[in-house]
Amino acid sequence: MNEHQYVLTFGCPDRVGIVARLAEFLAERGCTITEASYFLDPHTDWFFTRQAVRADSVTETVGQLREEFAPVAAEFGESVQWKLWDTAEVKRAVLLVSRQGHCLRDLLGRVAQGDYPMDVVAVVGNHENLREVAESHGIPFHHVPFPADQVGKRAAFNEVADIVDGYAPDAIVLARFMQILPPDLCEMWAGRAINIHHSFLPSFMGARPYHQAYRRGVKLIGATCHYVTSDLDDGPIIEQDVIRVSHKDTPEDLARLGRDAEMQVLARGLRFHLEDRVLVYGNRTVVFD
Repeated sequence: MNEHQYVLTFGCPDRVGIVARLAEFLAERGCTITEASYFLDPHTDWFFTRQAVRADSVTETVGQLREEFAPVAAEFGESVQWKLWDTAEVKRAVLLVSRQGHCLRDLLGRVAQGDYPMDVVAVVGNHENLREVAESHGIPFHHVPFPADQVGKRAAFNEVADIVDGYAPDAIVLARFMQILPPDLCEMWAGRAINIHHSFLPSFMGARPYHQAYRRGVKLIGATCHYVTSDLDDGPIIEQDVIRVSHKDTPEDLARLGRDAEMQVLARGLRFHLEDRVLVYGNRTVVFD
């Protein structure tokens, strides 16, 4: 997505004429469409689309387009969901980490190479060991220790929330943060908080999934990138992948092998989110990859 584009995502209950109306709106403004994806869920009768147009084919700004499109969207009812994004506006992200730094290092490396559509504005860690990694990339690091008691932990989450909200990020990435967000933060950050879970969900939810997988004797382990909800490890899934393992592998082997899947899945899933390729409905997603 190096070309400057405007991206429209749109979802509503299906009816005749949606595609024609959207095409009419874009054609009237001389938009050159570079990508158009559609999906109709046969079980819910919801229609979804993602449209990308060349920004230089449009005389209006993205703000003007939003204003002009709002009454068009309203034609399809109160439940319509839509967003119009200018790809020149790089999405901002805050990364939440704990002790393990493989996902953090991978994401920061991708950003440093200039091929990842994200501006990491801060890293928040509940341990100090990854400060040097963040600061070596010129990114502010905030250390918020998490006590074992519930009162202290709640105070720590309040501090994290103040830090994160101060940056107004488009994505809050739990890059192996290893802390369960309280329900109020899940609600406040709905659609922005993204987690990488080290199993192929819905298998092996919760803590120590590699040890769970070892005890079960599975031949495949995986990783899942999903939106965070108050239901632990049960939010809408964005991306997944698996790696084959064998009876010879110990839990430590599974963790070592799984780290590769975690990095790849988080990077892909987060990119889909940043490029507005993910449309959420209920506890499911449409991903126009």
